[in-house]
Amino acid sequence: MEKEAIVEYTGVELNRDINTILSDVNIQIHSGDFVYLIGKVGSGKSTFLKSLYCELPIAKGEGRIFDYELQTLKRKAIPLLRRKIGIVFQDFQLLIDRSAVKNLEFVLRATGWKNKDLIQQRIEEVLAHVGMQNKGYKMPHELSGGEQQRIVIARALLNSPEIILADEPTGNLDPETGGQIVQLLHDISKDGTAVLMSTHNYSVVQKYPGRIIKCEDGCLKEVF
Repeated sequence: MEKEAIVEYTGVELNRDINTILSDVNIQIHSGDFVYLIGKVGSGKSTFLKSLYCELPIAKGEGRIFDYELQTLKRKAIPLLRRKIGIVFQDFQLLIDRSAVKNLEFVLRATGWKNKDLIQQRIEEVLAHVGMQNKGYKMPHELSGGEQQRIVIARALLNSPEIILADEPTGNLDPETGGQIVQLLHDISKDGTAVLMSTHNYSVVQKYPGRIIKCEDGCLKEVF
């Protein structure tokens, strides 16, 4: 049985200011897919990712993520869409004035969770999922880069997203730690959550195979 397409772009054009960054984008991403987004700096990787969580509008064509038509999406619906997306940043973006657990609690409360027991239970689940069940009490500065990125992935998993967008998640990590993070994201995709990961690191792409989409010359093309 063919998996459902949770992202579908047809003839999409993406602009920044008055410049066309990507044109004629035709792409599908399905539940459980692991997809690499590769290309040089400035080739449009971040532009494509930002269009998926509505930080950048679609200039032309048709874009759909889940049941949301991006070209007609109302502003008030954007927070609902973003709750179904987990985002992993290269530079972590953890709140430095509170522990890992408090970082996760902040996100849950901000997205409408109120029951204290359910909040604690969900935090314990995602920390266990990323192998950080014994580190939740630590402040971000007490964690290594790899440990911080695991907390960021735990944060992305909190609301059981259908897709995780990982923007250069290994960019600030040594090769061994970066490999562990990619393996973790691979494992998450096997559980049914799609993962779209931008990277410059071609050795990771070779070691942990997945679909490859390349940004080049203003186009987005699948590499077979």
